[in-house]
Amino acid sequence: MSRPQLQPLCGLPVPWALGLAAVIAGGLALDRAVPWGRHAVDVVVLAVFVWLVLASDRIGRIALLACLVFATAGECVLSLVWGLYDYRASGVPWFVPPGHALLLCLGLTWAPHLPPRAAWLVPAVAAPFAVALASAGLDRFGLVLFGVFAASLLRARTRGLYAGMFVLALGLELYGTWLGCWRWRAEVPWLALSTTNPPLAAGTFYCLLDLLVMATLRLTASCGTCPTSTPATCPTNASTGRRPPSA
Repeated sequence: MSRPQLQPLCGLPVPWALGLAAVIAGGLALDRAVPWGRHAVDVVVLAVFVWLVLASDRIGRIALLACLVFATAGECVLSLVWGLYDYRASGVPWFVPPGHALLLCLGLTWAPHLPPRAAWLVPAVAAPFAVALASAGLDRFGLVLFGVFAASLLRARTRGLYAGMFVLALGLELYGTWLGCWRWRAEVPWLALSTTNPPLAAGTFYCLLDLLVMATLRLTASCGTCPTSTPATCPTNASTGRRPPSA
């Protein structure tokens, strides 16, 4: 009997999701702790990503590979071209783009467990902080990013994924900058806007990445190159009675 394939868009089993979280958190700590840490993390994260791709169903593979492509392009533009942030060593670490795909899997696993009101609770809680930081001149770029995040919520079919990713990404950014794995510049190049390390709404970039991935799935489905199923067609979550998020 063939082994059942993973369905990343429907979320991963909780033990596997916890394993991905451990890989991300432990990998960043190892990258900072020892000189050879980055190379070890490169190998581990790439291996986990390849395993996820091989173990996933067809639509899951397309989503993971699309995330890798968009994340690689995004890191090159945001870090190397725009210069919004710099990694501890020169260049973008090899583990970062596939790491974005691992984080997407965590978001897809967590989102179905969020109450429906969380989609609006997250921006409602973040908005006063974004306005306060911008008014104090500390993070004006964060207010711009928050506006983009709020606009994306208005247009999203299901908002739980993006609200959840906003929170997950902020936690990752706080952890990574605290460790010193990367650092956001105090002034945004080209725009001359102040920002903190990290910006409050740094998760907006992660949400935009997820939007691009979901848009790719809709495009490939319309072209007939992948199944027409979306996360909304996943089986209802037994514990919450809600379906996983769609694009």
